[in-house]
Amino acid sequence: MDSIQAQFCSLLQEHGIAVSEEQLKQFERYYEELVSWNEKMNLTGITERDQVYIKHFYDSISLAFHVPMGEIESMADIGSGAGFPGIPLKICFPHLQLTIVDSLNKRIQFLQHVVDELGLSQVRLLHGRAEDLGRQENLRDAFDLVTARAVARMAILNEFCLPFAKPGGLFVAMKGSNPEDEVKEAARSLSELKGKWVSTPAFSLPLENSERHLVLIQKTSPTPKKYPRKAGIPAKTPLV
Repeated sequence: MDSIQAQFCSLLQEHGIAVSEEQLKQFERYYEELVSWNEKMNLTGITERDQVYIKHFYDSISLAFHVPMGEIESMADIGSGAGFPGIPLKICFPHLQLTIVDSLNKRIQFLQHVVDELGLSQVRLLHGRAEDLGRQENLRDAFDLVTARAVARMAILNEFCLPFAKPGGLFVAMKGSNPEDEVKEAARSLSELKGKWVSTPAFSLPLENSERHLVLIQKTSPTPKKYPRKAGIPAKTPLV
């Protein structure tokens, strides 16, 4: 374990999350594959190792500071991109049954490679639009936890993500700057999609102190039949 990994472990330990030697090896391999594949396709603008460990890995795991991950069995990560927050959370909490949705097949191929290299089990990777997949019977109203990190504004995200959450389950949107206005703007979409705002915890990323916010939303009842609307419509005509 070098200084970057030691710092990473120490920061997580402050929140009661212990990382084993094997999990550290998985994070390091993930980093190596991310940087290697990033030369061929645009996965991330952050490639410095210390930055990846904080801005991608730690940032992804920060969701677990506010959600009792031990009680979560199934998780769907919508618009996961290079695998954030889904893959870091899966490494830390191997019991998770993780489903990742992304509209770009190249990213799904990268994630399949990562899953194979890291030896992760119970990970399902789906290529498609959230609006289409959210209508599939086996995915709709099915997950304990649904996540999205830096994907879209809340009024759009709610329609992308809430259909996947089971009644009583959680949708957590991971945001940078204060999303208070977004949450207000999203009041209609929350009502239509049977979501209830719970809280918006705020914190700073360590070392660089950039602000982060989580928007926690509880699914109150099954998704109405008319949602999600056809692919492309939520982004063009948000429920505001």
